[in-house]
Amino acid sequence: MQLRYNFRVYPEPGQRRELAKAFGCARVVFNDGLRARQEAHEAGLPYIRDGDLQKRVITAAKRTDERAWLSEVSSVVLVQSLRDLHTAYRNFFSSVTGRRKGPGVGSPRFKSRKDRRQSIRLTANGFGLRDNGRLYVAKVGELRVRWSRSLPTTPTSVTLILDAAGRYWASFVVETEPDVLDGPEADTGIDLGLNHFAVLADGTKIDSPRFLRRAEKKLKRMQKGLSRKIRGSNNRARARTEVARQHARVADRRRDWHHKLSTRIIRDNQAVYVETLSVRALGRTRLAKSVHDAAWSQFVRMLEYKAARHGRTFVRVDRAFPSSQICSVCGHRDGPKPLHVREWTCARCGTAHDRDHNAGRNVLFEGRRIVAAGRAETRNASPSAGKTGAGLPAQRVEAGSRRDGRPAVAGRPVP
Repeated sequence: MQLRYNFRVYPEPGQRRELAKAFGCARVVFNDGLRARQEAHEAGLPYIRDGDLQKRVITAAKRTDERAWLSEVSSVVLVQSLRDLHTAYRNFFSSVTGRRKGPGVGSPRFKSRKDRRQSIRLTANGFGLRDNGRLYVAKVGELRVRWSRSLPTTPTSVTLILDAAGRYWASFVVETEPDVLDGPEADTGIDLGLNHFAVLADGTKIDSPRFLRRAEKKLKRMQKGLSRKIRGSNNRARARTEVARQHARVADRRRDWHHKLSTRIIRDNQAVYVETLSVRALGRTRLAKSVHDAAWSQFVRMLEYKAARHGRTFVRVDRAFPSSQICSVCGHRDGPKPLHVREWTCARCGTAHDRDHNAGRNVLFEGRRIVAAGRAETRNASPSAGKTGAGLPAQRVEAGSRRDGRPAVAGRPVP
């Protein structure tokens, strides 16, 4: 399986200039390739193959006066930039033809020098790890890396990133073996929310840290100062960087908290069942800021790839499943309830329910039913950034619940 490890990099002033050249050359090659394919499409010509495109925008361009400076950076950076363009076109064509699942992917767009995030990718022949702990990058030099942990194996590629806060990162991709954990034979259902970030099937309630809300007062003051700076001035550029750094701190704290919580849940349970939420739809309501502050999608993705890495079972329960309407004791469907109703009593058996705890139990029962019915399918996770795992027994469910919304039979306790 493939894992990605991110480390902070501290380049010297001269190395920053060389990295800026590499970022700019990679952007120009990407834009030149995209422009060539767009012009060929408008002229009714066939799609330009990758090899022909590389010869045109890299090999031949280096011999011209307008693009002679492309020779100042490593050719690996330029070739990988064209591969990114090829991947963007492939994703677009797969989305248009319906072969790609999920939200639609648009056609590739031109990159701008004003983009707040710049990156280049190098394969094994463009970088190396030195014995002194430094990262060698072709035509840049040895970069100082802050190693928070050691790499399990030799990396196959590295991506150098400059984020909006002015920080440099090195993201390594390594091939490792699955780390299957031994643990208790327990499973849990998770109900995600805003009052409580997560409520587990056993009644454990995890409060939402609300990182953005806590930093909102300071961000408001900093953004007000930014709006008063003259556009194009150095003071505005510094103020923009300070605002970006504050947002980065909020995101880092949220990500760290998600990692710790998801790791604890995966280690304590053999199977994890989570209800699918429509974050995009909720992000268009008056609760949008709180929804984005919770970052449910990021947390669920962490649960998914960590389950794949450690040999756990992961199941997504369809969003149509009425987890908040069903009594988790007798299975009676008591109808929809407004959000302000946090406690209710079953009309059939008279059991008093906490809304979130009851939903977590129903998610658990529905997840058990899906697994027992054999509707969970093994998923090979892709080596995309931050998502790991391949060929593992972790399971992901795309199928929904029963059409009538009735609760699970398998795993339901006898009243």
